[in-house]
Amino acid sequence: MSNNGDNLRSLTFSYENGTAKFTVLDQLALPHETTYVAIRNIEDAWDAIRSMRIRGAPLIAIVAVLGLAVELTSNAKTVKELDGLTGVEEVKTFVFQKMDYLKTSRPTAVNLFNAMEELKGIVDNADNTSREDVVNSIVTHAQYMLERDVSDNKAIGSHGADDLLARHTHPDGVRVVTICNTGSLATAGWGTALGLARELQRRNKLRSIAALETRPYNQGSRLTAYEIMTENMPNPCLICDSMAASYIRAKGADACVVGADRVCANGDTANKIGTFQLSIIAKEMGVDFFVASPFTTLDVDLESGDMIEIEERPPGEMLDSSGAPKGMSCWNPAFDVTPADYITGIITEKGVLRKGADGKFDVKGFVAKHS
Repeated sequence: MSNNGDNLRSLTFSYENGTAKFTVLDQLALPHETTYVAIRNIEDAWDAIRSMRIRGAPLIAIVAVLGLAVELTSNAKTVKELDGLTGVEEVKTFVFQKMDYLKTSRPTAVNLFNAMEELKGIVDNADNTSREDVVNSIVTHAQYMLERDVSDNKAIGSHGADDLLARHTHPDGVRVVTICNTGSLATAGWGTALGLARELQRRNKLRSIAALETRPYNQGSRLTAYEIMTENMPNPCLICDSMAASYIRAKGADACVVGADRVCANGDTANKIGTFQLSIIAKEMGVDFFVASPFTTLDVDLESGDMIEIEERPPGEMLDSSGAPKGMSCWNPAFDVTPADYITGIITEKGVLRKGADGKFDVKGFVAKHS
């Protein structure tokens, strides 16, 4: 493996002398430009998430929390407003309003909402008896989230690699297909589904890796291909979304490994548009289909994928990158839902969730066991 971590750093964050500084890698400019954009307030964080300068369910949550930390420590207007509040309950209410605003940035990824709920519990802690306590608790938790995300991602990779290598015993390892971008650029570091490929490579057991380009934003061709090349992964191949079946038949694959923005109680999974059709191809062709995502992606409050709100993006994002005639109507959902029937297993940092004897996932039982 290469040691090019700086090239794959999705953000920078520092906190010194009571002031936070925060930048994010503008992923819309990759792979041709490496540009970091300053996040000075929650409006900047909201815009970075909404515009997809940053993306990936884990990273969206992290950027929202870090953006709030910057807002409360370094935005002069907000600091002045905090100065005018008279008690800790007013401070908490003020902070909760900021958190509610951040939750409006993108609706599908549950990680953002879970992160805000977790942070709300921390802010509500009875030990926070002053404004300084509240702000410090948010900054401390933001820094902890960065460390936890990398650690969790490495655990996802380890559990996933163990499972795949138990299933596939070719001496050269596993042939992987993936969609969208689920690597370091989608997280605080290492990655989820692509992190699993990175762990296989670390063990010299990654036989090949194919990335779907992932229209219309081309996260696969712009970002995953960039990470694959930076890490010198073996036998890489970029394919159009419509080539997946032909690629698997011609070149072979052992497992499709994808990320997730939300996993429902029955195992139905929302992920980048195109994931559903890849799962159908995998099942038809006898290829394992794994979801690799943080434990926080499991949403037991939603019984099935029919209940997931699917974000629809502006038509221009498709039309401007497709060569279509101006004025052509289009449908541009950012995500689709893969039914649990098409999923082999769900890999988290807590372990691999497999189907029971009835052929169904018990996501609620898994969450209860590991919470």
